Amino acid sequence: MRVAILIGLQASGKTSFHREHLAGTHDHVSKDNFPKARNRQKRQLRLIDEALTAGRSVAVDNTNPSPAEWAPLIALAHSFGAPAVAYWFPVDVEASIARNAARADPVPDVGLFTTLRLIRQPTLADGFDEVYSVTINATGGFDVTQDTQAREERPAGDTTQT
Repeated sequence: MRVAILIGLQASGKTSFHREHLAGTHDHVSKDNFPKARNRQKRQLRLIDEALTAGRSVAVDNTNPSPAEWAPLIALAHSFGAPAVAYWFPVDVEASIARNAARADPVPDVGLFTTLRLIRQPTLADGFDEVYSVTINATGGFDVTQDTQAREERPAGDTTQT
């Protein structure tokens, strides 16, 4: 049992990655699935809690751009003794804009650029038990590598996007 936290811009491949690599083993929780909820964060945490209580792994599929979003997810995972695993989708603005434009229901560009201002790469120092980088390869599949840079602590205030 674990909590996989997908971190990346809109249209970076997070949902497709979940479908291809995690759907068979992880419940899918995304705030996109309940846009009219009064408190989407509270509902998300309740769904994660329910899955973990039942002994199921969870994939949290949102932009999750910063520690403000990660911290409650990591804390909830750890409260169940489950590892919190980050899947980082490195920032590629041009590719995200192109994939977003091809969507049936694209996110307004302002949303993507707002996330861009907030996003930073996760590290083990953030409380994650493992950190992986996920990139889309030339055939449209995904390459997943353990992020060795995540092992290095970043100085406070470092928001470098690698």
